[in-house]
Amino acid sequence: MDRPIGRREVLRGAGAVAAAGALGGFAGKAAAEPIEVESPLLFHSPEVEKFVDELPRIPVVRGSRLDIEASTTTHRFHRDLPEAPAFGYNGQSYLGPTIEHHRDEPLHVRFSNTIGAHPFAADLDTSVHGVQESWRTAPPTSLHLHGGVTPPGSDGHPENTVMPGQSIDHSYPLRQEAGTLWYHDHPMGITRANVYAGLAGMMLLRDEFDTGESDNTLGLPSGEFEMPLVLQEKIFRPDGQQNIRTTAMVPEGRWEGGGAGDTGVVNGKLWPRMPVARGLYRFRTINASQFSTWNLFFGNRMRFWVIGNEHGLLDAPVPVQNFRLAAGERIDLLVDFSGLAPGESVELCNDEEPVFQARLIGQVGMPVFCRFTAEERRGFTGAVPERLRGERRQSAVLPGLETPTVVRNITLSQPYELRIPPSIMTLNNLRYSDPDIEMPRQGTVEQWNFINVTPDPHPIHIHLVTFRILDRTPLRTLDYQAANIQPPIGIRWNPSAEGFLAGPPVAAAPWERGWKDIVRVDGGTVTRILVRIPTADELGFDPDASFTPLNPAAGGGHGSSGRHEVHNGVDHSKDLRGYVWHCHILDHEDHDMMLRLRFVP
Repeated sequence: MDRPIGRREVLRGAGAVAAAGALGGFAGKAAAEPIEVESPLLFHSPEVEKFVDELPRIPVVRGSRLDIEASTTTHRFHRDLPEAPAFGYNGQSYLGPTIEHHRDEPLHVRFSNTIGAHPFAADLDTSVHGVQESWRTAPPTSLHLHGGVTPPGSDGHPENTVMPGQSIDHSYPLRQEAGTLWYHDHPMGITRANVYAGLAGMMLLRDEFDTGESDNTLGLPSGEFEMPLVLQEKIFRPDGQQNIRTTAMVPEGRWEGGGAGDTGVVNGKLWPRMPVARGLYRFRTINASQFSTWNLFFGNRMRFWVIGNEHGLLDAPVPVQNFRLAAGERIDLLVDFSGLAPGESVELCNDEEPVFQARLIGQVGMPVFCRFTAEERRGFTGAVPERLRGERRQSAVLPGLETPTVVRNITLSQPYELRIPPSIMTLNNLRYSDPDIEMPRQGTVEQWNFINVTPDPHPIHIHLVTFRILDRTPLRTLDYQAANIQPPIGIRWNPSAEGFLAGPPVAAAPWERGWKDIVRVDGGTVTRILVRIPTADELGFDPDASFTPLNPAAGGGHGSSGRHEVHNGVDHSKDLRGYVWHCHILDHEDHDMMLRLRFVP
């Protein structure tokens, strides 16, 4: 039997324990050398044998009108664990079906909430964004098609919630590039709890070139040789139930700043195995975790290829031996197993260290997700394409980078307070309900400079738009903060980083230069993206249209036990308008690293 990924670095000294109370807001590295003992400050999953359950192939649904229902279930994550309370979509015990759809063909979805008691009822923090006691037994939901170019009323706005027993109709035009989208729950204050419980699924958006059929003009693997991989990490309780908590240092029922799991879960199975034919596979891969960034590679360090980002293919495959994937990011991979002998195995691995505050309390990286074992049979024998765009019967090449007419500085920060529970996470030092919001003008090209003064990577997702990553530049964080004293939360703080850069910019890696909707903003860097704001005529709908929430009394401003009629000058009893943008570390999104956003004419 394998040892579980529950080994932890031990703390050295009482001072480190005291500092760990902040669970965030520190810079630097731990000084002590790790030794192989489990940290008493962390929860640990029970020992189970790896690679005994087969990797599930998630069911596929198609059609122009779909019903999607979120419900309470039980799910067996591993052969040797009991069934655990969970959430699922459309009768699945965990996660949701993969939706396949063709671009430019509208999709109409009726979404229903039939959820009962929450698996993490005791963990919901009623001090965050109006989370109510009643949500422990009747939680709201909000279906968000992540990556969808979608009218505001169908975007799954966190305040447009659906209560148990209710349904809502969403319309998705899908006039956008083919790519790898996903859908997940997005309600105010409890997004992490609902997604961790199982409310997530993938959408593969096709076009006339990337059809998903064996006769696709790109020569890509299809059918059994194209496989979605929904990667997650979890902690399980000693009784085998899911555990959303990382450490006992944060009391039950209080917001936690985020933590890594100690077991790898793929398509809903813990450390599964997949038999593979000896040939080429296409893996549509998503980091669906609530917290971690991973550096992914194969255990034998074999070469593979990145062929696309969230919103379509690159111009040509990029050979790699590893790549980093942050929470919410998707990546399109080609992997050739023809070099394996029959019976030979290789694991999908991770060697990214946890963030500093997690290492302080003993966290170590979760190093493996799943195992692939070669069969006797030969599989897809086509070659890796030389080109994916720009040739006959292919999409046009990616356009050149435009010149921005607007530059926005965005700060990512956390107050340096020694307190339990940990302090709030912010964008521009603002709370969600603060009225000082970004309002880009339709038709403009903007450069957003993300100035990360924390030591941690934050994946930033902007609803509706797609963008290109330019570069990342190291920042003299302490000098920047000393020269620009951060005011109390609620007052915008986004000074320019000019004069505080610590080196030349590092261009985006070749494998991340396609169309994106999430950017990994590394700690202590200025990360620049280029985004063009589409117009209503281009979209076919008004992105600044107002809409009426289904439950105008179900949301709430920061710190309320119900919905605020007026909070910080915002009247929440009226119709909603616009979208949101946020960190995709789901704990951070819940409190309070999410802001409202409007795209004005």
